[in-house]
Amino acid sequence: MTEIDPASTALVLVDFQERIVAMPTTPFAGPEAAANAVRLRDAFSEAGAQIVIIQAMRPGSEGAPGSDVIPELKPRNGEKLVVKATIGGFYDTDLHAHLRDAGVRTVVFGGIATEFGVESTLRAAADHGYAVIAVSDAMTGLSDVSHESSTTKIFPRLGTVLTTAETLAALG
Repeated sequence: MTEIDPASTALVLVDFQERIVAMPTTPFAGPEAAANAVRLRDAFSEAGAQIVIIQAMRPGSEGAPGSDVIPELKPRNGEKLVVKATIGGFYDTDLHAHLRDAGVRTVVFGGIATEFGVESTLRAAADHGYAVIAVSDAMTGLSDVSHESSTTKIFPRLGTVLTTAETLAALG
């Protein structure tokens, strides 16, 4: 069984923004994946783990309707907001420096869309040497095939895939 040490773990939630959560996604509706992300955030926060919220903000999109992080996942005291201008959360941001400086060794992921922002950021985390955990029902994709491919073919080669319930049990 997987065990998650909150002292060396960060929960990274990718692109839970109003317009993105409202998009048609599958196999889970955006609000369903977001509800699981909120459960994770609350448990990881209570356990003392690092929390990182990633927000996509392409050049010129500042202030565009629906660009805000959904209210239930807006960063709270001590939580890190990373604003990215590309698909992945590492390129040209301070994400790696923040995780490294906090002593993070394991990164747990949720977000929308599985096959874009989540996969790009998870792959980069693995490339940076972090152990990675993908929470399959705290993320959702733009198609069943791409979500399934990421969660059953790609993510298991890079790390561990768990459900929200399994992740919460591993956090213990």
